[in-house]
Amino acid sequence: MLNLLKRFVGNTPAVPAVLVGLAVGMAVNMGLIQLNSTVLYPAPEGMDMNDPEQLQAYMDTLPAAAFLVVMAAHLGQALIGGWLAACLAVKRPVLLALIVGAFTMVGGIMMMTMVTGPAWMMVELPLYLLLPYLAGRSVARSRGGT
Repeated sequence: MLNLLKRFVGNTPAVPAVLVGLAVGMAVNMGLIQLNSTVLYPAPEGMDMNDPEQLQAYMDTLPAAAFLVVMAAHLGQALIGGWLAACLAVKRPVLLALIVGAFTMVGGIMMMTMVTGPAWMMVELPLYLLLPYLAGRSVARSRGGT
């Protein structure tokens, strides 16, 4: 699959690599969030997820396990998106992975300001950068870099 994507994108400059990483990472994030809110912990019928008050009321009913799925979604976006950007990058894979992580972190911080989750969710903030950094380093090492 990665080889097919590389053939389609070619020797990807930085911006397209980051955009593809963000898009795929967001798909992972939204897939897990949808799984959480429709299968594992279904939202009430007719709830508008775009209404912060309704979303907060729903979140107030959720157990801690539901927030672990949310954390996995957020960090999955940073890790998978960062890894993909690094894989597609012609050069500087760690930097491109970190850019994906930084955009993901901004989105996470924005979400934390709109709705309130458990305080322990703050542990994900440094991981938004650590996981893509490790993914980028892994790609760089596999190419013979340091």
